Amino acid sequence: MGAYTHTRLTTVEDSAPKFGFADSQESRFAREDLDAESVGLAHYRIKPGVRQPFGHRHDEAEEVYVVLSGAGRMALGDEVIELEPLDAVRVEPAVMRAFEAGPDGLEVLVFGVRHEGDGELVPGWWANEG
Repeated sequence: MGAYTHTRLTTVEDSAPKFGFADSQESRFAREDLDAESVGLAHYRIKPGVRQPFGHRHDEAEEVYVVLSGAGRMALGDEVIELEPLDAVRVEPAVMRAFEAGPDGLEVLVFGVRHEGDGELVPGWWANEG
């Protein structure tokens, strides 16, 4: 590994189709493409008017979410917050979370320390209006 690695996030494989989420979003996990040893980086594009079909949480990984474009909402446990460009949200590991995009979609970067195997997806977690 060199002193730096450069990649374009749009060239990172979109993992959403292989997990059955292509109808709701793009999900690009760039850690390996960047040769990062401990930093995780994800790029999400939630499609306009769509709520993610799952929530997720971690055992150890604290994450920071930064809205790049669009707007929408984020469910965090029992709370729902509004999001707009350049909002940053830090989330403790155990807090269940999910996104809902507004009419223009929602584009988000996610940063955190990578912990192998640390994460739980819960299908339909935000299924009811919140």
